[in-house]
Amino acid sequence: MNSNTINFKKVVTYAGAFIAFLIGSGFATGQEVLQYFTSYGYLGVAGGLVTLVLLWYVGVSFITAGFDHDFKKGSDIFNYYCGKKLGTFFDYFSILFIYLSFIVMVAGASATFNQHFGIPNFVGGVTMAVLACITVLLGLNKLVDIIGKIGPTIVIISIVLGIVSIFGNLEGLKEAAVSIPEMEMTRASTNWLFAAGSYVGFCMLWLAGFLASIGSNADNRKELVLGASTGAIGFSIAVIIVALGLMAHINDVSGSQIPALILAAKVHPLLATLFSIIIVAGIYTTAVPLLWSVSSRFAVDKSKKFKLLTVFLASIGLIVGTGLNFSLLVNIVYVINGYVGILLLGLMFVKSIRNRIGNKDFIESQNSSTIENLN
Repeated sequence: MNSNTINFKKVVTYAGAFIAFLIGSGFATGQEVLQYFTSYGYLGVAGGLVTLVLLWYVGVSFITAGFDHDFKKGSDIFNYYCGKKLGTFFDYFSILFIYLSFIVMVAGASATFNQHFGIPNFVGGVTMAVLACITVLLGLNKLVDIIGKIGPTIVIISIVLGIVSIFGNLEGLKEAAVSIPEMEMTRASTNWLFAAGSYVGFCMLWLAGFLASIGSNADNRKELVLGASTGAIGFSIAVIIVALGLMAHINDVSGSQIPALILAAKVHPLLATLFSIIIVAGIYTTAVPLLWSVSSRFAVDKSKKFKLLTVFLASIGLIVGTGLNFSLLVNIVYVINGYVGILLLGLMFVKSIRNRIGNKDFIESQNSSTIENLN
């Protein structure tokens, strides 16, 4: 394919896959937005802007590194940025974290079904685990195509809900700036900047292998860059708007397992029912690539071993996820792993600087050789 020709359908698919992976139970339910951004008041908005810049950097870096170096497996991205020893640590740590995150997705689906419909936790967990398992068995290309179409739709709906919630209670938004610092809330960190860094950190551990694999299987670098950039910007804008929407109704949502449902119910009871389905769809779009990432780390995509491992992992995730508290899982699993992700971010910066210096030295040496030949 001509590298100068851009297929915008693919750009949208890449952006959609990026967004869909990050939506998950945390964003779709509003729980992670509440803990990482809303709980810091207007400083949480500043955290959202920091998140935008960092997510753009890591998203473009991961997906283009996969394209440029054609990694045999997505986890090779860690060796590229961190060297063999640290890369091996990040590889296995990320796989453990990704699997724990899949369990969080199952718990999020269980909590959503239980809070809105009064259905036993086990039903929501079974539904999510089975759907994720079936989709993963279809393979990476089909997976990207499916979630890439669902992700942007969910983000657009979340943005609309956030805007309606903001303008539905502007006075509440003003009062939140005063009341939030005095409220006892579960927060991701001691301050907004660390929270934003931790948020990007755990997103990185999710995205690394998945985006590297997408990059390795693509044939146009510009499409990848545009897709990752659009995904990072679109998702971060959604985070900021939803955070403000939650702020406008902070007294109602602060103690909820699924705060997004509270916002939807305030608009109309029927919207809450619709949004509960949207939340489940959001959880699905993240649960699928999480489960795929773990299975593909230990078996070739679509192989018999891959399929058996996928079924086994989905079953264990179901058993564990339906028995644990969702909001507690978000706070413990995401926050701890977020700080490990920050270390990876630092190593990425170092690698980027070295690459730039190396390219500069190479260009200068080439120019010097050219001048000498001319003389």
